[in-house]
Amino acid sequence: MNRLAFLLLPGATWRRVVADIAAIVLLLGVGIVGFAATFDGPAYLVATIGALVFGLALAWVGARWRWGILSLAGATIALYFLLGGALALPYTTFLGVVPTLETWRQLALGAVTSWKDLLTTVPPVDPGDGHLIVPFLMTLVATVLTASLALRLRRAAWALIPASVYIAGEILLGTAQTVAPIVQGALFVAVAVVWLALRTMWSPERTAVEAATPGADASRAARLRRLVSGGIVLALATGAGAAVAATASPPTQRYILRDFVVPPFDIHDYASPLQSWRKYVRDFKTDQLFTVSGLPKDGRVRLATMDAYDGVVYNVAEDGAGSSSAFTSIRSNMSPEATGTETKVRVDIEELSGVWLPSVGSARDIEFQGDRATDLRRGAHFNDATGTAVVTSGVQSGDAYTIDTIIPPVIKDEQLAETPFAPLKMPKQTGIPQALSEIASDATEDAETPIDQARALESYLKTDGYFSHGLADDVYSPSGHGSARISMLVNNDQMVGDDEQYAVTMALMATQLGMPARVVMGWHPDEGEKDAGGVFTATGENMHAWVEIAFEGKGWIPFDPTPDEDNEPSQQNTKPRANPKPQVLQPPPPAQEPADQPPALAEERDQDEDEEPGPDWLGPVLLWTGVGLGGILLLMSPFLVIGGLKAARRTRRLRAERTADRVSGGWDELVDRAVDYRVAVPPGSTRAESATVVGDAFDGSRVATLAQQADAEVYGPGDPTPEDVDAFWREVDEIVAGMAGGATFWQRLRARLSLRSLRRSRAGRSVRRR
Repeated sequence: MNRLAFLLLPGATWRRVVADIAAIVLLLGVGIVGFAATFDGPAYLVATIGALVFGLALAWVGARWRWGILSLAGATIALYFLLGGALALPYTTFLGVVPTLETWRQLALGAVTSWKDLLTTVPPVDPGDGHLIVPFLMTLVATVLTASLALRLRRAAWALIPASVYIAGEILLGTAQTVAPIVQGALFVAVAVVWLALRTMWSPERTAVEAATPGADASRAARLRRLVSGGIVLALATGAGAAVAATASPPTQRYILRDFVVPPFDIHDYASPLQSWRKYVRDFKTDQLFTVSGLPKDGRVRLATMDAYDGVVYNVAEDGAGSSSAFTSIRSNMSPEATGTETKVRVDIEELSGVWLPSVGSARDIEFQGDRATDLRRGAHFNDATGTAVVTSGVQSGDAYTIDTIIPPVIKDEQLAETPFAPLKMPKQTGIPQALSEIASDATEDAETPIDQARALESYLKTDGYFSHGLADDVYSPSGHGSARISMLVNNDQMVGDDEQYAVTMALMATQLGMPARVVMGWHPDEGEKDAGGVFTATGENMHAWVEIAFEGKGWIPFDPTPDEDNEPSQQNTKPRANPKPQVLQPPPPAQEPADQPPALAEERDQDEDEEPGPDWLGPVLLWTGVGLGGILLLMSPFLVIGGLKAARRTRRLRAERTADRVSGGWDELVDRAVDYRVAVPPGSTRAESATVVGDAFDGSRVATLAQQADAEVYGPGDPTPEDVDAFWREVDEIVAGMAGGATFWQRLRARLSLRSLRRSRAGRSVRRR
């Protein structure tokens, strides 16, 4: 142990250093764990733990060699550029370690821009996109500040300020989904309380007093027992509080910056595309909506996925994460749980318009090309659960993009023979015609397995139904898929409809039997619908709607309940079937909009905005102004903390209870200011000894006279009057002003930011007073 004595800090013991480091690791570890919800995978741990380790080492070196604030800040910046590449941007370095010019360029820019990039990227964020600069920089700065204050100051509680700010910053930059918040908060409080108690018990003053007190060993043993028992009580109380909070506390709103920078995307601002089905098949029957290059065999192009029915329209659900409404901004790590064959397809938009973006398989990344690439990517959102994509700016002719995607394997019925339906919680369906339940039961009465039940529903509609779009030369078939239209389909002598009605009907029948089902609108090319180059052209004529049912461990399996297009009814018969089942009186269906009139929600919103214009620029300006000021305050925090500590010290000395202590405090203030100007005053010096050292550097005779006056005021008969104290402090301030007057600007700045006087032990000052 003696060989390692040089590692000890001045005035510190091994147990105190170990306790300080352990407390710092645990306190900042709470914030590091909180980043788990923000980043995809554990790669962020390399950056944060590395910053923690090297930040501790830098803080210890600074404390060991008594670096000033400027030296420590410069070393922190150098460490950021030396290690930031290997820990935060390894893909820009040489051999993953040696920083390059590109590494330093990205680190310099990232210190300013990475905060916005992180906030405008929907988590889980890909660590490979340069976002690790934020947790690396935050952890490095927080570690250096926290460890420096803990290792240098006698009042360790000051170190809790940067640690708390670090956790608050992690919360604001994080997500609404927390990682064991109760456990994190309880751990932070418990560690802080135990650490401060140990620091108080191991303070040099208390240790010196105990050493001179009879029965010191017994006293220390008793205090240790009290500390251990108190720690046990604290742990039990924390555990009980966490348990009660977890079970009894109502959920609270977690406010994060991400929600203010990028308001959460709401897919319900846009109408279900299934409402415009008849418009597509009528107005774009032969028009090229878009082309797909590289579409694999059996591949399907998905436009939208709907899983909630309200008796009027099939739409996306109102639920949150995991549902058809859970859209997030596109990123390079989408569909993390998808399995299958990786491929790349290209989509070129022709006549298609609207916000719904055609996609294939389970997209991992979407890369836009063309003049509108930036706008499209900024407004693009993707749903991992359904494989559906949208762009808020809408697609138009000339847009193009490539999709890195995963095509799921084709699952045959034999592979599903013993597979149950997936135990998914589906949205609650309302407005379902009552007749569907009994029809579904009759259609599946001979089915023995789940896949047989699903196929039975598909076969019933596909074989017993007839196909018609209801256009000019077709058999009459009304558009829409509301409750009244579905009732008409199943109650007439002949079921007549197209994909819109048959897909909705099968999904509702499956739902009545407890199957997790949803409706998909898109395209699946038939044999011969690709040209010689393998390019598929999507039109209104080859658009389809189908049903997907989830099987446990196998994913969503597609079903096509629509009859063949050449299966037309021989005659139109709209009479009800004989002996129809009793029907519950349904409310009159809402008026159906003409098929050629798309929903006008966006237009209505535009009109509202025109009628009530507001300062839309004010929010972003205030937000980024706040972010900028916050960054400045973060950079200035070391200076503000040091200035606050010195101001608090001066105030405490000026307001001492006894006037003699105020005089003594004035002398200490003079000596501390001289120490900040790098005057080597030995700890524990008397006033006469201190006056000699300080006087050699500054006004010698005046300092010596002031030291004699201080001794006379403190040790003389009676206490000095308040007027004497004021006069003494004026003399101190004049000498200090003379110190500053004879120094350069940089010497004055270094003195103001110096930690030398803060490190001087209280014991030394106590000796000087005597």
